[in-house]
Amino acid sequence: MITVYGIPNCDTVKKARKWLDAQGLSYEFHDYKKAGVPAERLDGWLDRFGWETVINRRGMSWRRLPAEEREAMNAGRAREAALANPSLIKRPVVESGEQILIGFDADEWQETLA
Repeated sequence: MITVYGIPNCDTVKKARKWLDAQGLSYEFHDYKKAGVPAERLDGWLDRFGWETVINRRGMSWRRLPAEEREAMNAGRAREAALANPSLIKRPVVESGEQILIGFDADEWQETLA
C-alpha cells in the first residue's frame, strides 16, 4: 500500500497525485492539515534522511521562521517545528513498504513505485 503524506492544496502534492492516478497506482492520502503529522513517522524520516532533507528550506514556512530559529535548527528542533507546523515538511512524503520518497521526482517515482 502506498501512503502519500501532504497538504491537498500544495501544487507539488497535486502533481504527485495526478502522476499516481495516471500510473493506475492506488494510494491513501494523509492530510497533515486534518490528521496532523504522525510523530513516529516523522521520527523515522528524520532518522533516515536527516532534517536537512525532510524540512523544506525553500518554502514560505521556512522563510517565515525567525532567523535565529533557522540558524539554530537541528534534528530535535526540526521535529518540534514540523509537528507544530506541518507545512515545513517537504512534500509529498510517500511510503510504500520499506521505500520512502521525499518530494516529487517523476523519474525517481517511476523507478521506485511503477
